[in-house]
Amino acid sequence: MDSIKKVKFASIWIFVIPFVAINSCLILITQFHELFPEPASVIHWTFPYIDGGASISRTARPYPSWLIFKPAMFLTSFFLIRYWIYNSEIFKSLDSNHKNIKKFLFFGIASAIALIIHSIFLGIAFDNNLYKLFRRIIMFLFIIFEISAQAYLVSTLYIYKEKLNNHINQKLLKCKLILVSILIVVAIISIPIIAWPGDKFKFVKHALEWDFFLGVISFYLLTFFMWNKKLK
Repeated sequence: MDSIKKVKFASIWIFVIPFVAINSCLILITQFHELFPEPASVIHWTFPYIDGGASISRTARPYPSWLIFKPAMFLTSFFLIRYWIYNSEIFKSLDSNHKNIKKFLFFGIASAIALIIHSIFLGIAFDNNLYKLFRRIIMFLFIIFEISAQAYLVSTLYIYKEKLNNHINQKLLKCKLILVSILIVVAIISIPIIAWPGDKFKFVKHALEWDFFLGVISFYLLTFFMWNKKLK
């Protein structure tokens, strides 16, 4: 089935594009200060995956970082939509009426739309509490939709793992299950930390953001290596 090849193609780009983009923004803003017209925009050396020295939006928001970040997120969203459509085609060929297909397709496309909206509004300075709340809600919805889509997809893969036994790497499927489970647990545990007012847990929040995003896109890297054969 051609959809297998398409899923693999989309999945590797969903990992590579955002990974390169956010880390390029990090390198730019910490190492190439002369490129930033506003001195207040620059950040001195930090490795936010560990020390939480900056949020992703803090590195991607200033010019010229957003010239990298925004197009990369739009392109990632395009591949996300295609990825979930291709997955639905695979499982419709096995059972067109299974309820999980519509669920992971809905949540997957919804997560892509939320990422597009977040990217559009990133960097727009508007000092209004409702606007700030709107941005937080969009990011929260992206996380909820993305984790839900991944969870339903893994569940569907396990339902049909016997039929797909000759076409997927079972060990990597298990890795996907473990990864999604970790993301769900971390998301639940992080709620009180993220919701805590003020800057008390600022560095923890930032580190969680970077590591969580890496975990989310790693799901797609595992997808690329999980499929080892085409369906006949």
